[in-house]
Amino acid sequence: MPMTGRRLTSLLAYVTTAATGASLLTGCGVLPGATGGSREPVTVMTWAPDQTRATNMPGMPAMAQAYARWINSQGGIDGHELRVLTCNEHNTSTGAAACARRAVREKAVAVVGSYSQNGRAFMAPLEAAGIPYIGGYGISEDEFTSPLSYPVNGGLASLIAGHGMQLAESCRTVSLVRPDTLAGDKLPELLNSGLRKASHRNAVDIPAVEDAAEYTAQAGRAREKAGEENGCVTAVLGERTQTFFDSFRRLPATEAEAGDGDGKGEGDSDGTGEGDSGAKPGAVRISSVLGSVGQPVIDRTGGARSPFEGAFVTGWYPEAADKSWAPMRKVIQEHAFADNRVDPADAGVQTTWIAYTVLKEVVEALDADRVTATQIAHALDRGERIDTGGLTPALRWKYEDLLGAPGFPRIVNREVTFQVVRQGQLVAQRPGFVDVGETVLSAP
Repeated sequence: MPMTGRRLTSLLAYVTTAATGASLLTGCGVLPGATGGSREPVTVMTWAPDQTRATNMPGMPAMAQAYARWINSQGGIDGHELRVLTCNEHNTSTGAAACARRAVREKAVAVVGSYSQNGRAFMAPLEAAGIPYIGGYGISEDEFTSPLSYPVNGGLASLIAGHGMQLAESCRTVSLVRPDTLAGDKLPELLNSGLRKASHRNAVDIPAVEDAAEYTAQAGRAREKAGEENGCVTAVLGERTQTFFDSFRRLPATEAEAGDGDGKGEGDSDGTGEGDSGAKPGAVRISSVLGSVGQPVIDRTGGARSPFEGAFVTGWYPEAADKSWAPMRKVIQEHAFADNRVDPADAGVQTTWIAYTVLKEVVEALDADRVTATQIAHALDRGERIDTGGLTPALRWKYEDLLGAPGFPRIVNREVTFQVVRQGQLVAQRPGFVDVGETVLSAP
């Protein structure tokens, strides 16, 4: 794919002299020593799957490109032109490894704000080259074990553990529908660790194929096991979560539902503003986590009449309407207004924004004419403290900041948000963040 930097010729005049400006357009690597006080470009990569049968995240590389257009229009990061390479990792281990090898070949100093489930495939080439992985989506275990990974959220582990805490307040029985994969096998115990915070019984575990075309059998079992007395069905299937809940909505009505004369798909939020409103007494409640369900999915499936109306959702960050997102929204409006891949309410787009915020602060702190991968990693390891403007707690990756949970030792952001779908909008169920660090630590 063409580099963002090649489209930025007109923005480089005040960063470099005319002579070096011509050179900036000729290669993907770092320039040899520039003169006249100019600073060398900073090349990074952002990857994500696109046009696959499973979860796709095209908004993440698109957000990275918009960020580069914006920051370069401001003179770059501390005088460095930001060059963003993008790569489609295709949701395969070979694709992820190919993207990582390209990052090495193109002399990227970091991989920033990316999505991949194939941690083992991409971390090995990055580690061999000393390239830090900043702000991955949090979907692979390697993001929380590699010494060169710097996660900006608590990953799926914190979401699921926090979701158990959220559901324990309102659900008598919980059915969990999750991918029948190695990563999916870890989810039941994480959810149960949250449920146990309220002395709750364990969830019913229902594995499912991640890229199925329909989930009628799993939906029927999930509803049956949840029961009709304050039961909850939660699905964590990435992009296929919508497919699951469509199958769930199409199940024949139970006797209790038939008696109510109300279908699941017709938004049942009472609009009272109560945190757990949105379901009739005794009705099965649905739920999920951000990334599997988000505002874009709710909008696509009918807004206030969406099957997700009244659903519980656990997220990493503040709700999309929070004022803390205003700087990101402004950048999107000015530099990605015509790109429908960049949705400010999408968790992947939000993660990429936060990851590039980390990169910007680290490069500025280095205050060097030439920035290397080793310098960035050392600055983060030494404890460079990152302020994300209220989108996360302050981020720092010194040893004492790491959670140290088995399987997820590099979690530093242990906070989540509890949200609920009300009148077609994801809104806060309770204000502020919820610390799930002890809950993640208590999972087997």
